Amino acid sequence: MVRAESPPTDREIPVVRVVLPPVALLLGATGAGSALVAPAARIPAAVCGAIATLVVAVLSVALHRRRRAMRAQRAEYEQRIAYLEHRILSHDAETVRLTKEVMPAAIRRLRVGNSPEEVMRDIVDADAANRHLPKALREQIHQVLEVIDNEEARRDSAQRAFVSVARRVQAIVNRQASELREMEDHYGRNPDVFDDLLRIDHGTALIGRLADSIAVLGGARPSRQWPKPVPLFSVLRGAMSRILEYQRVDLHSIAKVAIVGTSVEPLIHACAELLDNATRYSPPQTRVHVTAVEVQTGIAIEIEDGGVSLSEEARARAEDMLAQAQAGINMNDLGESPRLGMAVVGRLSRMYQLQVSLRQSAYGGVRAVLIVPRDMITTGPAPGIAHGIGATSRPTSSLDMSQLQHVVPPPGKRKPKPAATGPVPSVAAPAATGAAAATSHAAPSAAAMEDDLPVVTEWTENGLPQRRSRGRAPLGAARGAGWGGGVVATPQGLGFLDAAAVEARTGYPIRSGWRAPGDPRPFPDPDAIAVAPATFNTVNKWAAGISDTLALGILCEAYGLGVPTCVLPAVNAHLARHPAYAESLARLRSMGVRVSARAPHTPKSGESAAFPWEEALELLASPS
Repeated sequence: MVRAESPPTDREIPVVRVVLPPVALLLGATGAGSALVAPAARIPAAVCGAIATLVVAVLSVALHRRRRAMRAQRAEYEQRIAYLEHRILSHDAETVRLTKEVMPAAIRRLRVGNSPEEVMRDIVDADAANRHLPKALREQIHQVLEVIDNEEARRDSAQRAFVSVARRVQAIVNRQASELREMEDHYGRNPDVFDDLLRIDHGTALIGRLADSIAVLGGARPSRQWPKPVPLFSVLRGAMSRILEYQRVDLHSIAKVAIVGTSVEPLIHACAELLDNATRYSPPQTRVHVTAVEVQTGIAIEIEDGGVSLSEEARARAEDMLAQAQAGINMNDLGESPRLGMAVVGRLSRMYQLQVSLRQSAYGGVRAVLIVPRDMITTGPAPGIAHGIGATSRPTSSLDMSQLQHVVPPPGKRKPKPAATGPVPSVAAPAATGAAAATSHAAPSAAAMEDDLPVVTEWTENGLPQRRSRGRAPLGAARGAGWGGGVVATPQGLGFLDAAAVEARTGYPIRSGWRAPGDPRPFPDPDAIAVAPATFNTVNKWAAGISDTLALGILCEAYGLGVPTCVLPAVNAHLARHPAYAESLARLRSMGVRVSARAPHTPKSGESAAFPWEEALELLASPS
């Protein structure tokens, strides 16, 4: 038969069981000794035995208490050790979670525009898993966010300073280029002078490309725009004109397609940087070969040189620089002797969804392949030209020329061109739509240049506007009619606006995002609102009461405030046939919105009529 017993434990032994055995033993010994000694010595023996028994009993009790105290201290020590080990393990786990989860999420939130206090509120306080963080860790996170925020602010400030300097250089270059164009026209019949002017013009283009590179690395867009589509062949010739050794470049088998106007300048700049690298790092007696063929994803532009082929390590470094630029390279990462080419190409690739790769060339050098996406390509008419004296671009510098009189020299005054004695070849002047024809060749004044800001006269297939340079700008027309104003843009519409130029003209920055609580209102309350050009999405969301952007939120709120509002839709005829569009216009009219009666434009028709910005003022002036 088996008896179940509990396992032995460290149970406390009673003090009686500790004291009783030695006391009983001494008492027995004392009695035995008293009996064995002489009668006269029995009493002293008994007394000594009793004293010894008492001493042993006292010592036994003291030792038992000391043992019990030591056992309690040992248990407390073991508990303390276990608690500390648990604290260390939990602290390690918390540190790992803080490093891998909390801090990356907080930094991402910080870099999208939130303040450190807002990040602490959203990441730490609002998350149940992070509310119990100790005060020391909370202060550590806040201090790290403060340091990162200050560094980001310094970097943004440095980039803005670089862009400002680049824009000043661009303004000077644009003024000098304009003067050179006039001098080329004036002295075109003198071959010696004309040759010198062309060489100076070429040097000016090199300076302009360097200024554009600095601006692009600072996060800005190129300083020029093209009002019309340009053939790809002309785009590549324009890129050749911006490098030093353009004579060494050969164009072969260029696809017969065109580049849309808004994408011409970025593509010229990217190709110019790749061509400059190809000519700079290859022997001067070799040629650089350029081909452009259609592929499934768009156009593949291949640039091959006959220099020394890249090793795997060098190619990895170049592709790493491209990747860093696409991710947002810092000015401090360029080094003391920066090589801007690949960094600029990477930044342009990120802005315009270009793809760049480096391979070994069949000529023994390097082959750079630039993939141009299909949304940058058009098969329609391409009347623009990007190379030669007749290039049809215009500067889009964000600086107010009237504020740079101490930097940019005023346009020179030249004597009228003497009448030619021989026969003069006839030149067909293009028809100017919505603008008065000019017969003088003098450079326009700063005010005239301001009124010729890019406006929308053509649209993409899905109804989005494209910038063009014909027609009077809406801000200029409104100011001429006695109106002041500010601009609120959708996030997609920001890409079509020159923020610095708008701010210089209106006195207010462009608004696109919601202001933080407590921030002052950047605009005064509006007396009227003009929505132009209104895309298919804007009209339908506005009518449906959707306010997922600041611009739509202001429009939805304007109805409740009773602010007079007009809208100039910019929708193609195909989208306008959708029943939701007609219903949205009807609802807006029922809300009191004054809708333009302009008919939708035909997609892919090459229409170039100026957008009727002045109609917005007429609609606002008309009775509701």
